[in-house]
Amino acid sequence: METLVHIEELTKRFSLSRKQRKLERTRQRHKTAVDHLSFDACRGEIFGLLGPNGAGKTTTLRMLATLIRPDSGDAWIDGCSIVRQPAEVRRRIGFLTSELKLEDFFTPDYLYDFFSNLHQVEPSEAQRRKAEMFSRFGIDRFAGVKVQNLSSGMKQKTSLAISLVHNPDIIIFDEPTNGLDVLTARTVTDYLLELKAQGKTILLSTHIFSIVEKLCDRVGIVIDGRMAGCGTLSEICDGLTLEDRFFEIYKTVKGGDQ
Repeated sequence: METLVHIEELTKRFSLSRKQRKLERTRQRHKTAVDHLSFDACRGEIFGLLGPNGAGKTTTLRMLATLIRPDSGDAWIDGCSIVRQPAEVRRRIGFLTSELKLEDFFTPDYLYDFFSNLHQVEPSEAQRRKAEMFSRFGIDRFAGVKVQNLSSGMKQKTSLAISLVHNPDIIIFDEPTNGLDVLTARTVTDYLLELKAQGKTILLSTHIFSIVEKLCDRVGIVIDGRMAGCGTLSEICDGLTLEDRFFEIYKTVKGGDQ
């Protein structure tokens, strides 16, 4: 299979404030959030990063989306370096995070048009895709409603539509179902499978085992910023459930003291 995303020895460290050091119960002034992380993702594949909160999943995806710069290592998105060619990377990806904040004053209709123009999508194609996406997610009934008056689920659907205005081949989702009700979460996961069927490459982070089992072709287990296991579900699980295998790996990495 064709490799579209190649991650090589990505590393990111953050300075810790006095308050953070107290909360973390450490005297260390820096924390390594991502520690020499490497993996690949192929065309038409959903690759999941599975790990607990604080494992480094979000930091990894933010580096891949060029929102933050790695301290060392690099990644290539469709042949473009996140370090040397960040603008080219941004043209090739869609990025969605549950922390994305839409401006309350604007409407889904305005925001979709704004980001279509930003990505230089041809106007007739932008309108065609907007009609398709808004109908698909039920946004059309709320297209003229200000974001501040939308439900959390509708805000997430609008964010999803906006992140895909330019029809990217590589899509990065950070906790795609976080905070969603069961109906909206099902809508999102079903759509991810549709994108995969279209040949899109999808990277997602999650701490939910069922999401990995439903969506992912391969999974990387990330603990303390390091890759603790990577492969297909059958390779990772080796006869166990994903949940049991994860905790087995977790206890091994943490030295059996958790």
